[in-house]
Amino acid sequence: MADEHKGPLAGLRVLDMTEFLAGPFGTQILGDLGAEIIKIEHFEGDSSRHVPPHYIAGSSTYFHSISRNKKSMVVDLKHPDGIAAIKELALKSDILFENRRPGVLKRLGLDFDTLRKDNPGLIWCSLSGFGQDGPDRDRAAYDMIVQAMSGVMSLTGEKDGRPVRAGVPIGDAVAGMYGSIGILAALNRRHATGQGDYIDISMLDVQVAMLTYQAAVYLNSGKVPGLQGREHDSIPTYRCFAAGDGIEIAVTANTDKMLQDMCEALGIPDTLKDPRFANRDTRLKHKADLVPLIEKAFLNHKGDDLVKEFLRRGIPCGPINTIDRALAEPQIIHRDMILELKGNDPEQRARVIGNPIKIRESGRTEHGYPPYLGGETREVLKDVLGYDDAKIDKMLADRAIGDRNSSKKAAE
Repeated sequence: MADEHKGPLAGLRVLDMTEFLAGPFGTQILGDLGAEIIKIEHFEGDSSRHVPPHYIAGSSTYFHSISRNKKSMVVDLKHPDGIAAIKELALKSDILFENRRPGVLKRLGLDFDTLRKDNPGLIWCSLSGFGQDGPDRDRAAYDMIVQAMSGVMSLTGEKDGRPVRAGVPIGDAVAGMYGSIGILAALNRRHATGQGDYIDISMLDVQVAMLTYQAAVYLNSGKVPGLQGREHDSIPTYRCFAAGDGIEIAVTANTDKMLQDMCEALGIPDTLKDPRFANRDTRLKHKADLVPLIEKAFLNHKGDDLVKEFLRRGIPCGPINTIDRALAEPQIIHRDMILELKGNDPEQRARVIGNPIKIRESGRTEHGYPPYLGGETREVLKDVLGYDDAKIDKMLADRAIGDRNSSKKAAE
């Protein structure tokens, strides 16, 4: 049973062999839910620690955004003693999450089929760009590549412009999210059977899955959807409009009543009396006439005033916030979506985005500061594997492993 307020996954151990963004985002989800996350890094650290230009306590803000509630252990995966320690950790872990290229860990002697013989309950999640099989399995992939290849970029951008990637890393983040979903499903099966499982997550598969109704349009009509811009193909009043003071508002006036109320608020109450705009079908047919009429009316009002009036009338809407405005929204603040992280050292102070999964009875109430590189190497070897100080010191001297001190020296 989970420890109260430590998260529903408290008591589970995750051997985190992920790096950069997709995998670490997934393991942070598991950590937010209470699992113990032991992150394996090389001597230089996860490359996300070094993304310029902003740093806190020696690591980038990029790293801080995906690394809370984790322990860091530095291991040389080319040293036999380092590999031996990883194997022992895998046998004492519930979950192994990795995002190396297919076959890399197997060449190091780490693979699911071998480890499950001694740890039948092990759940192994492999996250890669293109999956563990198929003609593209060995290709390298990054967020923008899978957004491009999946068709997602072909839908993103102004209709008279060029395809652009989403402003947030949906290729990485959603793949990590799907990985954590797969792990939770495998955990449920393990409760019933005692058996672990192997999960194969492809970033490209995940992006294709996100095409949802746009793919259905093509598969069932043969029509290829194009750039979506700031609007909806089927609903002319599901779009963005600019107010007179430059504030832009996303509005989803989907029903006749919503549209009528919006037109009244804009000072054009007789719009729906026009036969061209009387119902959904005629509005779609004549949207080239309807949209400019509404755009002109928006210019006679201030953005914040319109948002208040629309909400008063029950019209779904919201301003197109810049990040500073978004993070100042009262609802976002109320929902604890900004976390203040504090470590033991004075320099360890960071503000990051919080956990969107709100669990009433067993939700985690405290969060660990992102770890120093190798900060918990000795602790993990002693507490989890039972190594004594002499053995750990020898491994440090042989550079099979590293700790915070060796990492600091390497950085200097």
